[in-house]
Amino acid sequence: MRVVAAMSGGVDSAVAASRMVEAGHDVVGVHLALSQSAATLRESARGCCTIEDAGDARRVADRIGIPFYVWDMATRFREDVVDDFVAEYAAGRTPNPCLRCNERIKFAALLDKAVALGFDAVATGHYAQIVERPDGTRELHRAVDSAKDQSYVLGVLDAQQLARSFFPLGDTTKPDIRREAQERGFYVASKPDSHDICFIADGDTRGWLESRLGEQPGDVVDEHGDVVGRHSGSYGFTVGQRRGLGIARERQDGQPRYVTGVDAATNTVTIGTADLLGVDRIRGDHARWCGPAPAGRVRVGAQVRAHGEELPATAWADGDDVHVELDERLRGVAPGQSVVLYEGTRVVGSATIAEATLAR
Repeated sequence: MRVVAAMSGGVDSAVAASRMVEAGHDVVGVHLALSQSAATLRESARGCCTIEDAGDARRVADRIGIPFYVWDMATRFREDVVDDFVAEYAAGRTPNPCLRCNERIKFAALLDKAVALGFDAVATGHYAQIVERPDGTRELHRAVDSAKDQSYVLGVLDAQQLARSFFPLGDTTKPDIRREAQERGFYVASKPDSHDICFIADGDTRGWLESRLGEQPGDVVDEHGDVVGRHSGSYGFTVGQRRGLGIARERQDGQPRYVTGVDAATNTVTIGTADLLGVDRIRGDHARWCGPAPAGRVRVGAQVRAHGEELPATAWADGDDVHVELDERLRGVAPGQSVVLYEGTRVVGSATIAEATLAR
């Protein structure tokens, strides 16, 4: 099988590419240039897609003896991921750019280009597993290493994309991957993982957004609508946030306050006590199914954060919408996040959270 191995320059994609070669596939390494102004060197362990990363990926490709190319997808990445990220925050929502990147770049733009060039599939260093059923259809499952499991950010893949995807690391723990990379003589064996948002290298999301959206002063109000503080832009807040609220300590009455709502239309941030954060009803749109959509109401596990807790729930599809009834309350659920549904270790599908409420 002819396979494009997406090589970020990190240890995971390096081992994934080498495993695909050893499995007998005809592999070509591809590094995605996603930044229009790639830095020469990495800034700590944050970020990716630097010139250094491309060089690291090329060295691995040379060592395992496969062709290597850099594909420029910076414009597509800016439009489909970065601009979307800014627009979502400006609208008062909290997006997950990793899901958007997987949906629109790695398993859409990259996969489409690979297929157009005559390749059969794409392999990545994600920690997840593909299970092939007797009828030939494929299922997406959690990785063996629960601490590194990335099935949540892959919950946007549909059956056609899964049919052309390989995740060679899903059956291995991260320490074992690093040992394997060391044994293979890869320079990147001890390279730190990138984390947080790749295009915000210093991790200051609020500052990054402010540089693009400008200061937009507004009110911070309590659950009664009384003004208790001021902010420089509602886009800098997300439901469940506790730090950086800009309110006087004496206003808290000894109890911590959290963001309970962000209204972009009025540029207002609402705060309240922890008991006001709990929800047990979620409605999501932009449904994506990793196979057939569920028929009727089904029991699932629901997860709303990449490394969050999975909670038992009942879910059903309604056109492009997904409704989820949680068995217990969950705090800090923000519009714009994704809810990913599981049946055991199998990923059923996902949706973007449109609203989260508490049943009365």
